[in-house]
Amino acid sequence: MVTFVSNAFCMKQEYVQIFDTTLRDGEQVPGCKLNKAEKLVLAKRLDELGVDIIEAGFPISSPGDFEAVSDVAKTVRNAIVCGLTRAVQKDIDVAAEALKPAKRARIHTGIGTSDSHIQHKFRSTREKIIERGVAAVKYAKKYVEDIEFYAEDAGRTDNAYLAQVCDAMIKAGATVLNIPDTTGYCLPEEYGAKIKYLMEHVPSMHKATLSCHCHNDLGLATANSIAGVINGARQIECTINGIGERAGNTSLEEVVMIMRQHPNLGLVTNIQTQMLSETSQMVSDAMGMIVQPNKAIVGANAFAHSSGIHQDGVIKNRETYEIINPHDVGVDTSSIVLTARSGRAALAYRAKKIGIELTKDELDLAYAAFLTYADKKKEINDNDIPEIVKNAGISL
Repeated sequence: MVTFVSNAFCMKQEYVQIFDTTLRDGEQVPGCKLNKAEKLVLAKRLDELGVDIIEAGFPISSPGDFEAVSDVAKTVRNAIVCGLTRAVQKDIDVAAEALKPAKRARIHTGIGTSDSHIQHKFRSTREKIIERGVAAVKYAKKYVEDIEFYAEDAGRTDNAYLAQVCDAMIKAGATVLNIPDTTGYCLPEEYGAKIKYLMEHVPSMHKATLSCHCHNDLGLATANSIAGVINGARQIECTINGIGERAGNTSLEEVVMIMRQHPNLGLVTNIQTQMLSETSQMVSDAMGMIVQPNKAIVGANAFAHSSGIHQDGVIKNRETYEIINPHDVGVDTSSIVLTARSGRAALAYRAKKIGIELTKDELDLAYAAFLTYADKKKEINDNDIPEIVKNAGISL
């Protein structure tokens, strides 16, 4: 825990670890498979970005993934390198071998804990699931000290039973308890309450860290993860651009900037936020997944304004319509986009940017010509502006 000192107040801030699973859960998107070289480039970038843990892959899944995890383990200088396993001894053996070169290694093992998984997937009982989980954690502990246990489908797992699972895993040696909302089903208040319940009802909880791993099936992954850390979790599992299975995972850039923009939460990370935009583009290029333009923080339109009312406000004072300074996430400047919805202030602003100063009367004439032009074209670019001004009868 660190102490943040301000002229106005003194507030304790809690550190939240960022567990990046872009190279594992994010890569599970159909068509987004990364080769070893691509994984290494992104792993280096994630390390520079300041993530605390890089989940490099699922070593037993293929020889290629084993090699990639091993090479990431050799390459990463600062972050913990993590390998995923099932609660199976062979999985754990292979992951441990792949992680041998890491300066700091973590084995991430686990099993489904919801009644649906227990009955239909494993055809087992609650008691036997705990036994299998404990055996896996103890076995993994032979290789490394840092063991994370995932209770798959924890979002739909009964809280009282989940608390029993967590307590047993901590006693077996787990250092992190991953509470996945595997199907993206939980509402934020439900997920936050689940984390709070575990904080209050797991006797050994002080010996381990709770982690949020939320999926985005209902568009709530970010909200659920924030609800989790507000209620005591101190690790968020996420991916760049929110990529991942089905509708994706928690978006790294979103949770990081929420905590940064809301200092009253008292939660901080080590992420170098000025690198977010470029990192987003790197992942998009490597995986061939276009970032939707209206994506929060890193979308092309995140700092773009086309409405005349908004443009006028932003030109006068950026903070009227932007709660984040674009420079904070590595974007050079806000964009004033000229469309048929734009106003005089936006046209004057863009014209001035290319060296055309318009008087009030000239602006009135140019704006009338601009509207005619804009009705025929979706967006007006800088090359169009001199032509519009000339068509309005204004000499340049």
